Amino acid sequence: MPAKAIAAKAKNLFFDRKLETMPRDALQQYQQRRFRKMMEQVLKSNPFYRAKLHAAGIRRPPSPKSFTDIPFTTKAELVANQLEHPPYGSDLTFPLKAYTRMHQTSGTTGVPVRWLDTPEGWQSFLDHWGHVLRGAGVEPGDIVYVAFSFGPFIGFWGGFEAAYQMGCRAVTGGGQTTEQRLASMRNTPPTVLLCTPTYALRLAEEALALGIDTAKLGIRASIHAGEPGAGIPATRRRIEQLWGCKAYDHSGMTETGAYGYECRFQLGLHIIESGYIMEVIDPETLRPVEDGRRGELVLTNLGRVGSPLIRYRTGDLMDITRKRCACGRTFATARGGVLGRADDMITVRGINVFPSAIENILRVFPEVVEFQGEVTVQREMQELVLRVEVDSIPTDQRQPFAERVISEMHTRLNLRPVVEFAAPGTLPRAEMKSRRFQTPPRG
Repeated sequence: MPAKAIAAKAKNLFFDRKLETMPRDALQQYQQRRFRKMMEQVLKSNPFYRAKLHAAGIRRPPSPKSFTDIPFTTKAELVANQLEHPPYGSDLTFPLKAYTRMHQTSGTTGVPVRWLDTPEGWQSFLDHWGHVLRGAGVEPGDIVYVAFSFGPFIGFWGGFEAAYQMGCRAVTGGGQTTEQRLASMRNTPPTVLLCTPTYALRLAEEALALGIDTAKLGIRASIHAGEPGAGIPATRRRIEQLWGCKAYDHSGMTETGAYGYECRFQLGLHIIESGYIMEVIDPETLRPVEDGRRGELVLTNLGRVGSPLIRYRTGDLMDITRKRCACGRTFATARGGVLGRADDMITVRGINVFPSAIENILRVFPEVVEFQGEVTVQREMQELVLRVEVDSIPTDQRQPFAERVISEMHTRLNLRPVVEFAAPGTLPRAEMKSRRFQTPPRG
């Protein structure tokens, strides 16, 4: 390949090569300039943060050395603020007429939070999605199919619009059933699929029943968000086998925006540090942790000045390295992606385990079509019950299969779950976030 063609191809792997490969000291200076400019406006006219910062004795933009004097922000605060100041809360830097977009969180962990964006803030959201798409090798001319309902949940709205801005043909799957979406993909084949990892598996399951080979639809890349599935090795492999593509993980939240994406080496999620100041803390002590140790991700969003988040505790647990990636990016990398949620860990007889670790084991068994987990209390003892739907296992072979699953769980997690079999099609399937695990109330 000629040198010019090689250089052009390498350039296409980046959304903003200058920012993504910037030396870390220069990147920190860039962050500080953006942070100071944002803080000047926030302290001037944002009621939520002005009150919060004044209470902490902060009346002017803090220096980098005093950045940690700023108190953390939590989702519980945002919920309480919107209940106190309905419907949008007081974390608004500009008059309401300045805001042109409204979305809300999925509500899977509690009361939905409404989120407003100005045109500038929404463009920042789309730019971050540009990193996600470019990282997965998406280029102008790609046909991007978005299997998403396009309701008030922010979901893949940003991915759809960013693909359009990039010069792709963005195709919506909104308002369609799973069968209709498969028909659309068969009739006008896309090259890129955007959906949750759970729904990618659900689409493939339905396709099999309809006699459609998803691996032959021509999709070369799939991008997944909403759950950690695409970052779980066994689930990623399952998606790639079913669709004949390369599956990419992505992380983001309604309130923060898209903050993490994979490159072609898929060593973890690159944090978009040109748009965020990133911290990693011990969720118990709230103190910083060193690179290489698991901790909770804390983000300060630099691009959504109209609806800012400063030192926001995301709840996402990560193992961060700041070493330059083989792709050339200097953005920090969360090795293994989102390792779990600080509030999702389940405890069974004194053993702490994240649902993602259980899914990684179950997805190794190709017979498992869908599953659901529940921690129950029997005779004062905790039990993990796994209900599984399986494919092509005769009734007389189910017990040996259950014993194989139990043995693998015990070997790798030191757990001996109870395995129950559910009738085909009875466990819930979700287009968006799945809550596969249920735990008893605390207290």
